[in-house]
Amino acid sequence: MIDHIDISAEIDYTVHIGRNLLSEIIDSTARSLRVAVIHPGALRASAELFKTELEHAGKTVTLIEVPEAEDSKTAAVLEFCWNALGSTGFTRSDMLIGLGGGATTDLAGFVAATWLRGISWIAVPTTLLGMVDASVGGKTGINTDAGKNLVGAFHSPAAVFVDLNSLETLPENDLRAGLAEVAKVGLTSDPSILDTIVEFPDKIIDPHSQELESLIQRAISVKAQVVSRDFTERGGPERSLGREVLNYGHTFGHAVEKYENYRWRHGAAVSVGIMFVAELSNIAGRLSDRDLERHREVLEVIGLPVTYPGGRWDSLYGSMMLDKKARGSLLRFVILDSIGSPAILEGPDPSLLVAAYGSINPN
Repeated sequence: MIDHIDISAEIDYTVHIGRNLLSEIIDSTARSLRVAVIHPGALRASAELFKTELEHAGKTVTLIEVPEAEDSKTAAVLEFCWNALGSTGFTRSDMLIGLGGGATTDLAGFVAATWLRGISWIAVPTTLLGMVDASVGGKTGINTDAGKNLVGAFHSPAAVFVDLNSLETLPENDLRAGLAEVAKVGLTSDPSILDTIVEFPDKIIDPHSQELESLIQRAISVKAQVVSRDFTERGGPERSLGREVLNYGHTFGHAVEKYENYRWRHGAAVSVGIMFVAELSNIAGRLSDRDLERHREVLEVIGLPVTYPGGRWDSLYGSMMLDKKARGSLLRFVILDSIGSPAILEGPDPSLLVAAYGSINPN
């Protein structure tokens, strides 16, 4: 059985959720003569299988192997992909497939956005993080020395295929890291997600469980609704929060990733970022002690970090000032007034930021 979640953006597309979706992926390339598959080395065997099946369908196939994880999101790798497409004569009627985790689909989408000013592409996320976040929504991009995802484009895929079988070989730590984005959605938009996480701590890391499948569907559904209302993050009706809500915990989280040279899993950094902004909301008098503790409870049940070492504030603050959500010299944070009620805190007093950072330092 395949579930379908529709998204409206600059083009309308569907997220397909199920198992054994290879034939559906091949069918989605029907109008293209050439197909390129961007994939990390760890998925070489899967990419070769794609190549075989696509060639059986009459396609000319190019495999483009890129580095693992965030190491793929560089200008040098982007140029490498462009050159690979150029050498095969890739045209606007051809199609790109991004096969891999969130970093791979971020890169593949940006390659598609920039080659010939935009070609069609398909996202095939193979990690939990990629399934519930990176591959859904049309944000594509790479990292630079200045920070994460500062160079990119909005370029929606023609389709997203979430094959749950991919999770069967995913390391447990990657499953737990992916659940950070699920918890984020629960905290900002669907508190029932938090109940499932706390009630079924073993099931949520079981790739065969109905509970994990349900969390994936619910998280994608929330993101689909948000993106459909505010694709380019301009704000919702009457200047409401819109797509920016999806950045909860990410301002500080991206700063942590940069400080750690992207050695931390994205979900682990976001978890710390969520606790930072929850502490900030609490110190600013916006979030109750009870809701603050709910944050900590959920993230600890998942097995994610809720503290971060001290002595790094200057570097972290400098990175946050370059965050996409900053406005001039004002930092801008997505916060919560209560669980399920997001808001914006713009230009908080620096003393509040330092206090929030101190609150997540381990004792």
